Amino acid sequence: MLPGNRKVVHAAISILAVVLLLGLSACQTGAAGPSTAAPAAGLSASAADVAKARNLTPDDVTAALKTYVPGGKYDDYYMFASGGQSGQVFVIGLPSMRLLKTIAVFTPESWQGYGQGEEDTMKILDEGKFKSNPILWGDTHHPALSETNGQYDGQYLFINDKANGRIAVIDLRDFRTKQIVKNPVMINNHGGAFVTPNTDYIIDPSQYAVPLDFQYAPISEYKEKYRGLITYWKFDRRKGRIDTAQSFAIEVPPYWQDLCDAGKLASDGWAFCGSFNSEMATGGIEEGKPSFESGSAQRDMDYLHVMNWKKAEEVVKAGKAQTINGMRVIRLSTAVSEGILYLAPEPKSPHGSDVTPKGDYVVVGGKLDPHVTIFSFKKMQDAIAKQSFDRDSFGVPVFKFNEVMEAQVELGLGPLHTVFDDQGYAYTSLFLDSGVVKWSLGAPYRTEGGWKRVEHIPTQYNLGHLTAVEGDTVQPGGKFVVALNKWSVDRFLTVGPLHPQNLQLIDITGSKMQVLYDAPAGVGEPHYAQIIKAERLKPWKVYPEAGWNARAQAKDPNATMPGQEKVERRGKTVEIWMRAMRSNFNPERITVKKGDHVIWHITNIERTEDATHGFALPGYNINMSIDPGETVTVEFDVTESGVFTYYCTEFCSALHLEMAGYFMVEP
Repeated sequence: MLPGNRKVVHAAISILAVVLLLGLSACQTGAAGPSTAAPAAGLSASAADVAKARNLTPDDVTAALKTYVPGGKYDDYYMFASGGQSGQVFVIGLPSMRLLKTIAVFTPESWQGYGQGEEDTMKILDEGKFKSNPILWGDTHHPALSETNGQYDGQYLFINDKANGRIAVIDLRDFRTKQIVKNPVMINNHGGAFVTPNTDYIIDPSQYAVPLDFQYAPISEYKEKYRGLITYWKFDRRKGRIDTAQSFAIEVPPYWQDLCDAGKLASDGWAFCGSFNSEMATGGIEEGKPSFESGSAQRDMDYLHVMNWKKAEEVVKAGKAQTINGMRVIRLSTAVSEGILYLAPEPKSPHGSDVTPKGDYVVVGGKLDPHVTIFSFKKMQDAIAKQSFDRDSFGVPVFKFNEVMEAQVELGLGPLHTVFDDQGYAYTSLFLDSGVVKWSLGAPYRTEGGWKRVEHIPTQYNLGHLTAVEGDTVQPGGKFVVALNKWSVDRFLTVGPLHPQNLQLIDITGSKMQVLYDAPAGVGEPHYAQIIKAERLKPWKVYPEAGWNARAQAKDPNATMPGQEKVERRGKTVEIWMRAMRSNFNPERITVKKGDHVIWHITNIERTEDATHGFALPGYNINMSIDPGETVTVEFDVTESGVFTYYCTEFCSALHLEMAGYFMVEP
C-alpha cells in the first residue's frame, strides 16, 4: 500500500473508531444513567491505535459496528440452525451470532440431563426407536418454524433426522423437545421438515427409495418394488403434538426425493418437492458398474413433484388409502387417477424447491446446471386444465418444460437453495462457486429489471444452504442473509483435522452485500436454518407454577411442595417425593435395599429466573436438569449396593457444594 493510501485508511479507522465509541457511550448512558467518562474525542486516538495494531480496515470496523450487541442488550433475531451430526438444534442470536442454546433433540445431552434418567426425556427418545432398536443419535437437517397464514408465529419448531426418518416437535415456550415420531414406511428423510401455511401438516419426503413395508427385495427389482414417499404429518396445535392417526403419505416413483416447500397464497393447498436420480440408478461400483455418483447424473432433467395435498386429504378421508405399517398411504396409481401428483422436468440434480413469497413461482436450483429455473404455478394449473402433459414410465403426468417454465437466470456453478427479501430480490447459494448471488424477481415483485443476476459475493467455502430473515414466508424481513458453509479452510485456529463449519452473516441492506461475521460451528454441521424476529417469540423465564411437568405443559400430579416431602415403601418399590431449593434437597438421606425399584420425584420450587438445579446420582447413570418450577421423575432398579452421593450439578448459590445427599443401598 502506498504511504498516502495508508494515511487515508488510518484516518478512516480513526473516524469510525470515534463513531464506535460515541455509539457505545450513548448505549451505556441510556442503560445506566449519565456517563462521567472522558469525552469520546479523548478516547478516539486510543481506539484508532487498537484498530491500527490489529490491522483492521474500515470495512472491519463497520462490520463490528453492525454486529456488536453490548452486554445486557438483546439480539433482534433468533436463528434456529440444524445441528447436523450432533442430532440437536442450535439457537443463535442475530446480529451478534452468539450461540444461545443447544436444544437437545435426538441425542442425549448432559447439561440439560436429556435422556439420562429423567422419565419424560427417556420416553421421548424411546418414541423414536426403529421397531425394537433404540436410536440415540441423529442427523438433523431442516428446521421449520410453525406458521400462521404463511408467517412464522413463534410457537413451535420442527426438525428432521435424515438418518433415521424421524421428525421432532419442539415447544418454543421452553425450547424443549416434546415428541419424536418415527416414520414407519421409510428409512431416510433428507427433505423434512416443511410446514403448510397454517401448520396443518409437516411435509416429510423420503430420500432414498426402499420397499415401503421394510421387507426385503433384491436391487434387481428396484423399479417394481422400490418407492419414494412423501409424508404429511398432521399437527394438532391444541395439543402441540403430531397426530399420527390423522397423518398420511403419498407413494411416488423411486426417484430420490429431496427438498420440498409448501405452496402459499396463490398456491396454497399444493406442495413441491425436487428429486434426483430419475435414471433410477442402482449403483454397483464394487462390481464394476457405474457408481451412484455417475449413474444418477446421466440425464439432463430430473423431476419436480407437484402435489395437491388438499385433494390428497380428501382422498384419505374417503377411505381410498392403504394402511402400511400403521401409516395410511395413497398408492401411486391412486395419486395419478385422483389428480394428486404431477411432475415437471427440472435441470439435473436439483436441490432446493423454493416458493416465492406470493406463492406464484417455484424456484429450482440444479447442482449441475448454472441456472435457477423458475416455474409458474399458474402455467401448471393451465396445463392441468388443458391436460397438456406427457407421462413417465409409471404413468405420472409430466408437464412440458417450456409450458410451465417462466424464466431461467444464469447465476454460476452449483446453485442449491434460494431465499427472498422484502425488496423483490432472491438470494441463491452457489456450492461450487462458493458464494451468494443476488438476483431480481420478475413481476409482480419488480416492475423492471426482473429475472436478472444483480450481484455475487464470495463466501468461505462451498456454501450449502443459506437463510434470510423470515426469507421463506409471505412477508420476508430483509436485512441479513446467513451462509451455512461446509468448509472453513484458513478461517479459524486449527483444531485438528476435523474443521468446524462456518456460518457467515451477510448484510444485504446496502448497495453491495457485505460479509460481517464468521461464526464457527464446532459441534456439528448445520445444514439449514430459519431466522425469526425475536418479538414473535414469548418464551417463559420460569415455569407458570411450581410443580410443572415440562412435557405435559401442566401441573405434575407428583409435584412436591415444602412439607410434602416423603419416602414410601410398597413391597420392593420405593417412591420418593423430594423438594429442591437453594441450597438443599429434602430428604438428604435415603436408604433402600439392593433389588428395590425406585421411583423418584423431584420438584424445584424456585420462582427466581435462572435458578436451575441439577441432580446427579453417580453410579446409576442418572443426571437431570430441573428448571425453576419444574417437577421431574426418574425410575430405576437398584442393582448395586454401597453408599452413593447425589448432588446439585448447577452452581446455584454460595453453598452450592453443600447441596447434596446420601443414597445408601443395603446389601
